[in-house]
Amino acid sequence: MIGNGLFAELKRRNVLRAGLLYAGAVWALAQGIAQLAPSVGAPEWTTRWFLAAAAIGFPFWIAFAWFYEFTPQGLRREREVAPGDSIARSTGRKLDAWIIGVLALAVVLLLTNQFVLRRDATSSADARAVADTLATVSDKSIAVLPLDNDSGDRGQLYFSDGLSEDLITALSQFDGLKVISRNSSFQFRDSKDDARTIGAKLGVAHLLEGSVRRAGDTVRITAQLVNAADGSTLWSQRYDRPYQHLFALQDEIAKAVAGALKARLLPGASAQGDHPPSGNLAAYNAYLQGKFYDARGTEADWRKAIDAYATATRLDPRYARAWAEMSALWSGLAASLLAGAPAQQAYARARTAADNALALAPDLAAAHLARGELFMRADLNWIAAEAEYRRALQLAPNDASAKFSLGAQLAILGRPGQAIDLVRQAVAADPLNARWHAWFANQLLALGRLDEATQAVGRAIELQPGSASYYEILTHIEILRGDAKAALAAARKEPAAGGWREIALALALQIGSDRTAADAALKTLIDTQSEESAYQIAQVYALRKDPDAMFAWLDRAWANRDPGISYLLYDPLVLHYRDDPRFAAYCGKVGLPWPVVEAAQQPTAGAGT
Repeated sequence: MIGNGLFAELKRRNVLRAGLLYAGAVWALAQGIAQLAPSVGAPEWTTRWFLAAAAIGFPFWIAFAWFYEFTPQGLRREREVAPGDSIARSTGRKLDAWIIGVLALAVVLLLTNQFVLRRDATSSADARAVADTLATVSDKSIAVLPLDNDSGDRGQLYFSDGLSEDLITALSQFDGLKVISRNSSFQFRDSKDDARTIGAKLGVAHLLEGSVRRAGDTVRITAQLVNAADGSTLWSQRYDRPYQHLFALQDEIAKAVAGALKARLLPGASAQGDHPPSGNLAAYNAYLQGKFYDARGTEADWRKAIDAYATATRLDPRYARAWAEMSALWSGLAASLLAGAPAQQAYARARTAADNALALAPDLAAAHLARGELFMRADLNWIAAEAEYRRALQLAPNDASAKFSLGAQLAILGRPGQAIDLVRQAVAADPLNARWHAWFANQLLALGRLDEATQAVGRAIELQPGSASYYEILTHIEILRGDAKAALAAARKEPAAGGWREIALALALQIGSDRTAADAALKTLIDTQSEESAYQIAQVYALRKDPDAMFAWLDRAWANRDPGISYLLYDPLVLHYRDDPRFAAYCGKVGLPWPVVEAAQQPTAGAGT
């Protein structure tokens, strides 16, 4: 009864309403202070001290509401107000209105903070991050964005794209100039990002943009060089030339851009791009069509690209660059999409095309890259592949593909320490290439640099969230950390397609406590992927500390010509058994050097990195 009476008295005197009004007012004022404090330079502790003071003041406010009442004559002690003169009920209704108003204000402030100020703060933070990134970028760096196709004919897109890529190739011949690869720069086709954001994402100080229009026998190209930091135009020009003068026009544009950036040609290099030596425009047009389909990446498009390159070589049999691209594409098709006799036929065609390219142009970097791919993919001749990739990089020191290929090959030969710098340079020139980030992660984990490896594979996942094998790499990293729970979580995130999830799960479960699940995962992997994943099964047995089974599956991997063998000399799981005599014997059988002798000659590093 006493409790009910006290509650009724609190209600009659509007004490509960006063308390609610106080709390709402403090909440609204605290939000206002928090939002305004940074603008007026107030210390960070201002809001905390206000809340502390409000908490101290709350009992005094409640006591005030208990003892005093508002009347038409002003503020008076509650006991001095006759019951007939009390307007407590009317005051309560006014307090209700005040409470609603204060709470509404607090909600508005909260929503403003969540959806306006925080968004502005995020935008401001992003702007600062962009500015900080651009401040560290070399002034001699550029990305060629895909030139707009102004012809009005989608069928001419290959032409504008081809001219854009040709400018990339030509600018790569200038000493000290970092040029972003097509794969990354073309991702900003029709982008809504401003110059600052694109420059920061690509890590360059300048952007080359413009448009191409081909009408009959005339070509119009507009080009402008933009300062990424502020979006200002440093140089611009419009060219209207006869189509037959296209090569001279491309050369002129490349030199004008390089001149604006104060870059000079590398010794012995030419500003010309992928032009046929004969100047055959029809062959060049076919070559551009080949590059267009090549970049699209599907089997059907690759076959169209091969046909286009074949047309280019028929129109100009001495077109070495077209032969080289055809060879690389036949090798890629065989390794990625074919098997058995069709794969061997594709490799044979790739070999013929590479031989033609090298016979025509012994100093063409692309030809040496193509032959390196053949040694690597078809022959598993690791040493010969390294020699070809090294020669390609000597001939084209700024070529990102040459850097990556040699770096990857050095890792295969057991020298990931030497590989790191080259692959890092390649990634800098093609920063949106998810596959290269993933390879970089593999090389970092081989060196025990697990935090950096996590960052690299995380970037690959960010760029291509649904791609196969990236979470499998993360699984390896967590296994090396000894974190069974994190390894299993990563394995379960691996996409189901491609068989990599089963591999990742089989690996992750081996370091866990559930031996039944580990045995079942291994059995599933053997039952479903014994032919194509023999090397990965060997890795599972390495984790199970069963070297006999591991070496047996490594032998099976060699019999199947499993490309996984290329990981052998930088695979921490298998290298645990490097002192076993069978390891050296196996390396000798598959043509890998053991023990690894660090080469006195360091990999050639290109300029402009």
